[in-house]
Amino acid sequence: MRIDKFLWCTRYFKTRSIATTACQKGQVRINEQVVKPSREVYPSDKIIVRKNQIDYQLEVLGIPDSRVGAKLVNLYRKDTTPEEALKHNELLQHAKDHYRKKGTGRPTKKDRRDIEDYLDET
Repeated sequence: MRIDKFLWCTRYFKTRSIATTACQKGQVRINEQVVKPSREVYPSDKIIVRKNQIDYQLEVLGIPDSRVGAKLVNLYRKDTTPEEALKHNELLQHAKDHYRKKGTGRPTKKDRRDIEDYLDET
């Protein structure tokens, strides 16, 4: 099975064209080699997928016939992603929430004073 189809079947990407684009950008590696979307996948291959600033690491256990349900994904792959990578993603989400919301405009005079007070304290 092609790598782009495998990633779509195992629900790493919502559409097959998004999976193909990720392969073309070099975000997918099989056994430490960057691959094209047409590269075949075999059981016991080790795949690394870069998605949302996380390197997902997985091992192929089997090849599905078609797209599988979320509960059956673990029959075809083993996720070996380190927990530090997932915690890093949570930290990034927390940092994004701390900044001003988009579209709220420039900081007010009070916001500027608060920022200056904060910078003077550190």
